[in-house]
Amino acid sequence: MPAVKRRVLLVDDHELVRAGIRTLYQTLDEIDIEWIEASSLQEGLQAYGTQDAVDAVLLDLNLGDCKGLQGLRQFMEAHPDARVVVFSGTQDEFVVRQARALGAVGYLPKGALMAEMRSTLRALLADGPRHRSSPSGTLFPRFPSSAMYDRVAELGPRHLEILELVLSGCSNQEISNSTQLSLGTVKNYVSSLLLALDVKSRSHMISLFR
Repeated sequence: MPAVKRRVLLVDDHELVRAGIRTLYQTLDEIDIEWIEASSLQEGLQAYGTQDAVDAVLLDLNLGDCKGLQGLRQFMEAHPDARVVVFSGTQDEFVVRQARALGAVGYLPKGALMAEMRSTLRALLADGPRHRSSPSGTLFPRFPSSAMYDRVAELGPRHLEILELVLSGCSNQEISNSTQLSLGTVKNYVSSLLLALDVKSRSHMISLFR
């Protein structure tokens, strides 16, 4: 049986990392991967937009021209049909949940076992082109259920972003500066978080996630 051909866009600003990932997935159980490489978010956005079809995107969360989940946000806003698996040096539960809320279909820590990385991409590519839903429901790491995170996730990705900044100790003014939202808008977001979590103070909200 001939191998199934899939196109994967790999976005990482380190050439050695890209080479390592290509080697890792060189043979993938009857799936022949054609790699499209980009060394920055902007190159990745352009490459995805100019290709006829890309079956999956592997996106590093620590690029030289864009740090953290902002890169994922920009990619999904530009290409909402993309099936993006993000990878990072950390496996923070909050970041994973926020990546999912922003539209990623999977999350891989860079320290993941080789077998886990291969099985994740295999599951995604075996699902066929241009189908964004997770084929097996296992592309994200499993965490203990958290009703508090789920409440915030239901409000939307912007609320998750504001919550992340609150939990990191940022004031409303600092959040405003970071997100370019007006101070009044930030206060409204924080108020809606307090209401959704059924708490009356910022300190009480923070204690729920400690």
